[in-house]
Amino acid sequence: MTAGFCAFCAAAFLLLFCQGAAAKAPAFKVLAFYSTDVEPDHVHTAKDALVFFRELAAKNNFTFDETTEWAKLNDNDLKQYQLILWLNNFPQTAEQRAAFEKYMEHGGGWLGFHVAGYNDKTTNWPWFVDFMGGAVFYTNNWPPLPAKLIVDDPRHPVTKELPPTYTAPANEWYLWKPSPRLNKNVHVLVTLDPSNYPIGIKDIITSGDLPVVWTNTKYRMIYMNMGHGANGEKIYSDPIQNELFANAILWLGSQK
Repeated sequence: MTAGFCAFCAAAFLLLFCQGAAAKAPAFKVLAFYSTDVEPDHVHTAKDALVFFRELAAKNNFTFDETTEWAKLNDNDLKQYQLILWLNNFPQTAEQRAAFEKYMEHGGGWLGFHVAGYNDKTTNWPWFVDFMGGAVFYTNNWPPLPAKLIVDDPRHPVTKELPPTYTAPANEWYLWKPSPRLNKNVHVLVTLDPSNYPIGIKDIITSGDLPVVWTNTKYRMIYMNMGHGANGEKIYSDPIQNELFANAILWLGSQK
């Protein structure tokens, strides 16, 4: 065997090895934040979300890490992740809020569910209100109920594979004032169908524009109102809605 042939074989092996390593490199990295000391339904839904997103990560070659330590909302911990999820809570300290603002202002990605977007007059976080498109929590239905939803933009990557309407599993639906739709930077993707009104038994929503999925185009973000199942009906039990969740994380993760 000649030296030249050996060198060729070594180079070919090195090339194949590098190609294999590159193929296995994760497409992007996600860190999911959640809490275990919040409403039981929120905890249960977060645990269902963890199972769903772990399986999705394995199938789609992205890294999915999870933590209950909200102190990891800091510059050093966030810098290795292209996308963060808030599954059932939001930051509680000024330091965590400041780190999140910096992360998003410098191109980070965020996918928030249900109470992750909650804010009212007691929250005292004006940056986050603007981040949410000016939307402030106004009221909700109770108990959680299934609802017919309308896909506003069937061409968007997050909703393109969904039917024009579908019935979502039981959820506590939030009504916002003002509606985020009024903000020029907001692109609403899914809305509660007005045919659901009145919705609720104890607490009833009788009317109003109620977007449930939207993005503030100033940032790489999506908010989804889903996240409070009830009576054994799980948020992650519907294949159509699961497609929405999968599309959202894959789209956000692929953005630069």
